Amino acid sequence: MGKFRIDLLRHGESQYSHTLRGHLDDELTAKGWQQMQSTIEQVTDQSWDIIVSSSLKRCACFAEELSKTAELPLLINHDLKEMYFGEWEGISTQQIYETSPELLANFWQKPSQYCPPRAETLNQFQKRILKGLQDLLTHMQKHNLQHALVVTHGGVIKLLACLAEQQPLDDLLKMSAELGKLYSFEFSEADGQLTFMLR
Repeated sequence: MGKFRIDLLRHGESQYSHTLRGHLDDELTAKGWQQMQSTIEQVTDQSWDIIVSSSLKRCACFAEELSKTAELPLLINHDLKEMYFGEWEGISTQQIYETSPELLANFWQKPSQYCPPRAETLNQFQKRILKGLQDLLTHMQKHNLQHALVVTHGGVIKLLACLAEQQPLDDLLKMSAELGKLYSFEFSEADGQLTFMLR
């Protein structure tokens, strides 16, 4: 398997941007759409062969529009959704801090060991994201594609940045992934092991 380049675009501001929205399916605001649009317009090397998107509206609506204007195939990948925050879905960290300060602090500092009530664990999240990427790379290899644009979420980008830089997963929430910004990675596979690095 050769090398693949994957650019990850984080969705822009959405209706519930001030909360942990996880799998909540909120829409982009006009500002959020603009954030993504201006990032795409600034990309000089738009040599994408395919656009891939999380199935949530804050990613998929923009991806659909872009695939039409750029005349590129679109693949919706359910595995590349944001982390599921269980009972914290749609709640602001301020509210959580008022009701469960200790659990919030634990989750923030050691997400590998603590997770919100009834939420996805970091380990489950990582498995799901890596499966989604594996499926994408298999698809790219099969169709001879080199370069993909993936419209996805902050948690996904932070997780990949942690893995690429070989940082402990507990640093996940400290990684940066700004709304509407693009992060480039290079992926390669050897002996069934997926390796990737930030470009």
